[in-house]
This record gives sequence, structure tokens and C-alpha cells, in this order.
Amino acid sequence: MAADIRFLSAAIAAEINARPEQAAAAIGLIDEGATVPFIARYRKEVTGGLDDTQLRNLSERLVYLRELEARRASIVDSINGQGKMTDELSGKIARAATKAELEDLYLPYKPKRRTRAEIARERGLGPLADAIWADRSIDPAKLAETYVTGEVTDVKTALDGARDIVAENISENADLLGKLRQHMRDGAQLKARVVDGKQEVGAKFSDYFDHTERWANAPGHRALAMLRGWNEEFLTLTIDVDADDPSPVKPAQRIIALAFDIRDKGAADRWLIEVAGWTWRVKLSVSLSLDLMRELRERAEEEAIHVFARNLKDLLLAAPAGSRSTMGLDPGIRTGVKVAIVDATGKLLETTTVYPFPPRNDVRGTQAELASLVRKHNVELIAIGNGTGSRETEKLVTDMLTALPAPKPTKVIVSEAGASVYSASETAALEFPQLDVSLRGAVSIARRLQDPLAELVKIEPKSIGVGQYQHDVDQNKLSRSLDAVVEDAVNAVGVDLNMASAPLLSRVSGLSRSIAEAIVAHRDANGAFASRRDLLKVARLGNRTFEQAAGFLRIPNGKEPLDSSSVHPEAYGVAKKIVAACGRDLRSLMGDSATLKALDPKKFIDEQFGLPTVKDIISELEKPGRDPRPSFKTATFAEGVNEISDLVPGMMLEGTVTNVAAFGAFVDIGVHQDGLVHVSQLADRFIKDPHEVVKAGDVVKVRVVEVDAKRKRIALTMRKDGGEAAPAPRGGERAKPSDQKFMKTEKPSSQGAFGAALAEALKRK
Repeated sequence: MAADIRFLSAAIAAEINARPEQAAAAIGLIDEGATVPFIARYRKEVTGGLDDTQLRNLSERLVYLRELEARRASIVDSINGQGKMTDELSGKIARAATKAELEDLYLPYKPKRRTRAEIARERGLGPLADAIWADRSIDPAKLAETYVTGEVTDVKTALDGARDIVAENISENADLLGKLRQHMRDGAQLKARVVDGKQEVGAKFSDYFDHTERWANAPGHRALAMLRGWNEEFLTLTIDVDADDPSPVKPAQRIIALAFDIRDKGAADRWLIEVAGWTWRVKLSVSLSLDLMRELRERAEEEAIHVFARNLKDLLLAAPAGSRSTMGLDPGIRTGVKVAIVDATGKLLETTTVYPFPPRNDVRGTQAELASLVRKHNVELIAIGNGTGSRETEKLVTDMLTALPAPKPTKVIVSEAGASVYSASETAALEFPQLDVSLRGAVSIARRLQDPLAELVKIEPKSIGVGQYQHDVDQNKLSRSLDAVVEDAVNAVGVDLNMASAPLLSRVSGLSRSIAEAIVAHRDANGAFASRRDLLKVARLGNRTFEQAAGFLRIPNGKEPLDSSSVHPEAYGVAKKIVAACGRDLRSLMGDSATLKALDPKKFIDEQFGLPTVKDIISELEKPGRDPRPSFKTATFAEGVNEISDLVPGMMLEGTVTNVAAFGAFVDIGVHQDGLVHVSQLADRFIKDPHEVVKAGDVVKVRVVEVDAKRKRIALTMRKDGGEAAPAPRGGERAKPSDQKFMKTEKPSSQGAFGAALAEALKRK
């Protein structure tokens, strides 16, 4: 195991900009069961200060490298079992840095179906192929005459068999495969074409009906759009290499010839050049195109998952409106507007359904009932879901508020993405077993305004809807990445031990779902926890779990003041030394920045806790239990702009960023269809990454540039110059403004042999 960690730490350290000993320490902690948030926050001395981003990258890379090592061991066992291992091959396998390199080396030894080359060898044609390789001056046709016997009926059959043997040798040469793959990576073109007759039904893919770009430069969002168009059978998708080279012997063919020293000096050389061309066309170009298509997809998926993860983090860490009595409205036209009132702690007080829209049209009755509920429960906030009927409901509420005396509740449009998923979930059923499913969504909308993080953790991250082509990517990788984001967000903010739900507690470092439920059950049975140490009374919660979780759990106004901070119980001794040095009571010292800043942290270092931890403790005492999230503010939608048909180019509007993709930002401007601020329209300077300017949840001012009601596309700009395109840097590549969200799932394709092979290869990925 020690040798394993040394190897892995050396491999990973350079990738995360760390020293091998830092990576080794982190790997050791992870192997012991420590979580990334715990290591990042409370084991800085052990890892030399690796941050959460470095640790997440290390954790993900560790999974890949251990899978690589397992595959390496399996391949070695297989080749040893065949008695074919050599010192040279063993060295190459040991040095292989990727799964692709390993598989190239294993290819000649991989058990396979009976091949045409094997059949040719069985017919006695192996010596013919060997003789042609060995003596390039001989005439293969004349030599083949001596092999015409039995099943080998003529010279052509003999030469075809020799060709099959030579082609297999070429196709299984690992060094050659690596060179050809790199040649394709450097120069391949990705070509998309519309399937004849599908122009109208596949109109949303019209940007790719006749599209060509370099494989190496294709951005992830375009690659996934083209792959979806191919999957839905509206596009054909091919990878071309050397297509523009006019020479009769293509560069790829020359690479093969050079690898085997084929120099066109005799009849055998000329025959071998033809075989090399045939092998490239029939075998290698197809198999390597599949490899590149898989690489393209993996590259695009990595980008898409990264975008989703970053958007989810922004959404989870959005500003909470705070502990205020809130009315949640889940708009509906025919089925009515669902209403839920929750108190400042999120406890459900009352629900109802009102019917202001057709067919009932009970506007006055609705407004009277809402006003009555506002007065009855002292409602301070009104959260309105942004789905169908949202703007109509907002107008209804606005009119109702004008008749109310001050202070009036603040109305806010809230994203209801995932609310319906929550409503029908097991979590919602356990929380509200007697409540109708339709009303649970209104509760969720109200609570997510109070505290987005506490409510959104109850919803599967993939259902929150801030992804880029989220249905098109590897769902296991996506889930792993999004779960990590949720874990990091929850632990960055901290959790009130006496208020948190089981789903929120289950995201705390070290706490499983069952332990979280046990904490809630203990709390319900015995009352609020008086101290963090009381957690050890919870069934099945041992010292190891306590160590991982305690620092992220808060007990405001408990008997131990430090329990309300992020100081870990294991370091309370250091904190109390700091307090003693100040000659003050702990409660009076907490928040006294001037006194704490005057301290010398080095004086409090001991054998267990170094300078990083001491500095963290002093910083936490300065601002105990501080919330890293921004202050709360909302967007104000324009009056009279309720539908896409109400938009006119030139309009200045306010909206909320709902999603940030590689090619720009989507903004909710209150017309039931998000508009796109293309990356070139985000600022008056060149922007490479939209996250440089905006993040999900930001309130922004935009100008309408173009409206395509038929395709439901709205182009917006945040540029001060009115939306003229910003100049791209030399060599820069911009996404097309029409790169909008495609949200359908994949289905199999049947586009010929290559299409079938690609479908199968991507399925196996």
C-alpha cells in the first residue's frame, strides 16, 4: 500500500500543483475515511494547506489512477497466463500512463473472435506474409504461386490471406496506433451534415446542417449538440483526416510505411504500401475515429459537468432571504395557484388553493384570501414560482399589495426548478404525509427563498436544472461531481444542528443518511442538543463520525459558545488559550476584531496544531458563525412584459441569471423563456469564460437584441455599446448565439456501419 501511495502521489502532485508529500498525506487521509471538506478545513498541517479544489481534483484523479492500476494488473496477469510476457513488453505496460495506451499494448494478446488473419494462418499463409516482410525485393505474386494449394485456390486468395495477416500486425502495433491517434488529434475535421429529408423536423439543429470544424477546437457545448443531433437521427457525424491532402499516398499511410520501413524499393514494398493504405481505410481510420469520437464526448462531458457543478454551487450559495414568515405561491392556470405559509423557521402553518384564472376567474376572492393570510401570519416575503402563470400571479399579488397598509411583504420571483421532483419524493412524503402533492411544491418554493441551500439539498442535484446538456453526459460522473458540490456548499456554510432536516444533515461531512435520520429522531425524542458533545449520545454515531462532522455543525446560544463557531471541538483548548491570553470572557471576546488582530498567532502553536489552524481559530473568533453567502437582493421584472411576444429589440430589462454555460449566460426576464447573453455580449471587453462576469443568481440589467418567437430564442446583451460584437482575440473561437439548451434524452441511431459502431462504442463507454 505504501508503494501504491508513493506512485499515486507522485503522479497526482504535478497535476494539482502540489508536492508529492502533500498528495501522499491527502491520499492517506482519504483512505482512512476522511472527507474532502474535513481535510481542507481541519487538516491543513497534515496536507500542507491543500485547498478544497485541489483535494477534489486529487480525489477524482485518484479514482482514475486506481482503476488504471487495476486494469494494468489484469492485463499483466492475462499476458503472463498466455506465456507471452517479455521484459520489453513488461516495461512498456509499466510505463503506460493512460487506459488507451494500456489497451493498445494489450490488443495483440486480447482474446478475440476467430479473425481473417487467423484463418489465413491456418491455411498455411503465415510464411508467405513473413517472407514478403523479410525480403522487399521479391515479387509477392510469384512467391504466392507456391502457396496455391487446398483451400488457397489461386494467387489472389493467397495474397489476400497474406494481406490479412500483415494488416493485423499493423493494426496491433501500439507505437503506431499512438502516432496515428496523435496525427488525427492534430488534424482531424469534425463534420456534421443533415440527414436528407430531416431539415424541417430537425430545425433546432440547423446550425449543424452543413458544419465543419477542427476536432481539436470543437467546444464542448457544440460537440454535445452535434452528438445529440446524431443520436436523434437528424445529423450524420464523421471525422475526416487528410481529406484535403491531394497526394495519392496520404499522410496517415506514410506514417504506417515509415513505422515499418516500407520505402518503395521493390515489388514487395509496393505491395506493402497498398496493404498499408487498405489497412488504414478499412480498419484503422474507422477504429481510431471511434476513439476520437469517444475522446470528444469525454472532453465535452467534462466541460458540461464542470459548468453544471459551478452553476449548482452558485445556486446553493445564493443569498438567503433569512428567517422571515413567507408565503409560497406555486402558479397554475386551470388547476389554481397553490398557497403555503411557513413561519420564520420554515414550519408549515397553512395551505390553500386559489383560482384567479380561467375557468373560475375568482380574482377578487383570491386577492382577499391572500391579503387575509398575509395579515393572519404577518407574512414578510411572498415567493412566486417562475413557471406557467408566474407573471399573471405576480400581477395579481402586486395589485393585492397596493391595497395593504405598510409595512408590505416583499414579493420575489423564485426558480421552481425541481419543486415538482421534491413534491413527489420520499423526502416530501415523510415531511408532509397528509399534504397533497400539489401543495408540497408551494412549501418548497417558500422555503427556498428563506434558505436556498437548506431546501435545495432535498432535491436530486440533476433535477435542479442549471446544467448544460446534462442528460447527455455520463450520469455517474455527473452525480459524483454534483454530490461533491453539495457537500462542499453545505459544509462551507455550516448547519444548525437543532434546526436542520435529515436531508441537510446527510450532506454534512461524515454523516450518512441513516445517521442524519438518527440525529433528527434523537432530537425529536430528547429535545434540542445542548452541546456538540451530546451528538455522541446518538445511536451508531461514534468518535470517528463525530470527528468528521462536529466542526460543521452549529449550536447557536448553547452552553458552550464555541459550539456556534467553526472551531473544531478538538481545538477548543487552543481557542481557550487565546481567550485566556486576552484576559477576557469568551462571549465578550467573540467578534472583537481589534483585540484578536493584535495577537501573535505563533504564540499558540503546539505539537498538534500549527499556524494555519491557529490563524483559522482567530479568524473565526473575529466573526463567529459568519455566513459566506452574499446579502439578499431581488430582480424587478418590467410591468407589461409577460410573454415573449411583448419583447421588442432595444428594451432595457432587469433579470436574474439562471444558468451559465460555456457560451454565455441565460437570464430570466419574466417571459417564461430565458434569454441568452452570448459570451461576446457579456461585457465591453473580450471574455473567455462567462463566469468571469456573472454567476447563477446574479441580478443583471440586459438589453433585448433579437427575438425569435418561433424557436423561443431571445438574444440579450449586457454591453454598454448596444450589443455590437466584441472583437475576438487572434485565433479566438466563439460559440454561436443560437447554441441554446437541448434537454431530450439520447436514443439509438442507425446511420450505417460507422454510425452503428459509434453507437455501440459510446454505449460501452
